[in-house]
Amino acid sequence: MGGHAAGEVASEMAVEMVSHELSDLNDLEASDAHDRVAHALRDANRAVFERTRTERDKLGMGSTVSALLLSETRYVVGHVGDSRIYVVRDGRMQQLTKDHSLVQEQVDAGLLTPEQARRHPQSNVITRCIGMADDIDPDVFDGDVRVGDAFLLASDGLTGMVDDRRIQQLLVSRAKPERIVDALIQEANVNGGNDNITAVVVRVLAAESAGGGSGTDHEVTPIPPAPVHG
Repeated sequence: MGGHAAGEVASEMAVEMVSHELSDLNDLEASDAHDRVAHALRDANRAVFERTRTERDKLGMGSTVSALLLSETRYVVGHVGDSRIYVVRDGRMQQLTKDHSLVQEQVDAGLLTPEQARRHPQSNVITRCIGMADDIDPDVFDGDVRVGDAFLLASDGLTGMVDDRRIQQLLVSRAKPERIVDALIQEANVNGGNDNITAVVVRVLAAESAGGGSGTDHEVTPIPPAPVHG
């Protein structure tokens, strides 16, 4: 949470603890896979929360977490906060995570439309995060993975600045993931860039194409141009 004291410390702690605890989780269909992901997020939350209690300069620090684990056939997501994970499949984009935020609660209640929520002055108020309380209730769920899928993990500094239609346009292009990330971050900055911006793009390839190589199958099309308004 970039607007809070030592948010970068909370983020680093969460990344280190979650990645360490899940580094040997290789079977995503194991009966304890969901429990292990939830446990890792709760452990990270507890560590951050305890540090806020013992170090006065860390008071109020916290972090969102959106973790994606992939195998050849499945994905598992662990999520808390308002960062997001999207998947694009067969040209259609779906938001996998649900924001833990005040405006999302109002959208769920029918009081705001998603577009109104995006522009709402309290759009950055989250209701759940790492470090907010001594315990959390993370969202953990899974789904199937197919060759051709593209996943985007992004903080609200990106999703609040670039609309879903443009995100989808970039993700369905054949541009390399790193070029898509660069384009997303550039557009978020052009559109205001008033928050920290994090973006990771993961594309699922067939085994024979994962190693790269030459030939027309590996040619990359340019980044689609941004829409011009006015």
